[in-house]
Amino acid sequence: MTTLPRDQTALVIIDVQNDVVATAYQRTERVAAMAQAVDRARSAGIPVIWVQHSDPWLEIGSDGWQVVPELEPWDGEHRVRKTFRSSFVETDFEEVLSKLNVGHLYVAGAETNNCVRHTSHSALERGYDVTLLTDAHTTSNFDWDDGTVDAAVIINEMNANFHEYQLPGRAARAVSVSELAW
Repeated sequence: MTTLPRDQTALVIIDVQNDVVATAYQRTERVAAMAQAVDRARSAGIPVIWVQHSDPWLEIGSDGWQVVPELEPWDGEHRVRKTFRSSFVETDFEEVLSKLNVGHLYVAGAETNNCVRHTSHSALERGYDVTLLTDAHTTSNFDWDDGTVDAAVIINEMNANFHEYQLPGRAARAVSVSELAW
């Protein structure tokens, strides 16, 4: 249903880096679900695109910047380096997607309220269909004003936000990894 003249699908794994998910909600379970999604995509011939964030506290090449050991990008799989929350801003992400003829993104990763949210919404705004993998994204609790913002609430809100959401000519949905149907 995408508004783009592209009929392929890709799995995008966003910022599942050592320092990004070190204190993430249900880290072990969420990363395991991401690994399952990656295995299923590879088995189905679906491209996997790895996005890695960098900034002053997360330097390219540092141990903290590396993808977690439970996930192993394969040689030949695309990698996108970014410095903003949206994977589309000042990167070659759109170019990679165009080259692969991708119009539908399956999204997993971290952090739900930052890079997963901004990349997913940017994709919808650009005409992509987006499927959020409900059990394969995560974030950490954080303090704001006079209280703590709970990671589980953030994740649930994002899943609800993508449940049967539509824009003209494109759609977002939220499914678990077990419900994947490429």
